[in-house]
Amino acid sequence: MTYCLITKWFGTFLCDETGVQDNILFPKDVQELTRRLRDMQDNNILEEELTIVHDRPVVVNEKRLQHLGTYDAAHPLFTTITITAADYGFTQDLLHSASLRLTQQRIDEQLHSQDLPLIQMVNALDDLVQTANLLSERLSCWSLIPTPKTKIQPFEQTLTAVNDEITRLQNQIELDMKTIAPNTSALIGPLIGARLIALAGGMQQLALLPASTVQILGAEKALFRFKKEGGRPPKHGVIFQHPLINRAPKTQRGKLARLLGIKLSLAIKADVFTKRDIAAQLQQDIDKRVQEIRKTE
Repeated sequence: MTYCLITKWFGTFLCDETGVQDNILFPKDVQELTRRLRDMQDNNILEEELTIVHDRPVVVNEKRLQHLGTYDAAHPLFTTITITAADYGFTQDLLHSASLRLTQQRIDEQLHSQDLPLIQMVNALDDLVQTANLLSERLSCWSLIPTPKTKIQPFEQTLTAVNDEITRLQNQIELDMKTIAPNTSALIGPLIGARLIALAGGMQQLALLPASTVQILGAEKALFRFKKEGGRPPKHGVIFQHPLINRAPKTQRGKLARLLGIKLSLAIKADVFTKRDIAAQLQQDIDKRVQEIRKTE
């Protein structure tokens, strides 16, 4: 006998053509329900699901459960069996409370994530660099005119303070990147790595991007222009700032950007998900491939 395993927010159920044959209900407690909702969102298998299956052959309609049985989302039983919360004494108010609690947990985690301050620092650094350029340009023009030192000195001090803050922010970004994204920092440099994270909207967002997108992050205007007007698509975005690419012959830059994008994608995934130190191995792979590219050109 093969059963269908169906998990609702209030419990998990084993069903056949005649209906529900076995079930394990979740506790009617907001905190416990929130924990199970979170586990399901994170693609984890629940203890209740492991218990109810107990080596019995089952069909599942969720990919997170495919290790428990045969995955077949189109199995007709999943649409014909009706299981309602009210039949088991659960209310929608309970689901509402648990969902609100889970949402609040997710928001709190995002607000306390280490990459959000990093993104703010990168954006602040851009603002300060733009301000410093404007002040420097103004000071250069002003210096051409005979001006008493007392009038121009406060302006010079302002420019010096802005440049000092730029240096301080750069040093802080480097320190933070080596802590929260060591693989990415080692591979591309902390400042370029931080800019990639800022462009993607966070470390996890960057880790979920395909390597081809990582490769051209920062070249959005060129990409939109290519899609609208045609021509050549961009080969690289901010990773062009890395010496491996910007010092290479133009004929090699596309291949090198693609190579660096692939390895960067692996590096950020390790920083976010596995926490493994793979920077040295990735760098060896890059060095080996770079030699091959240079020999063939």
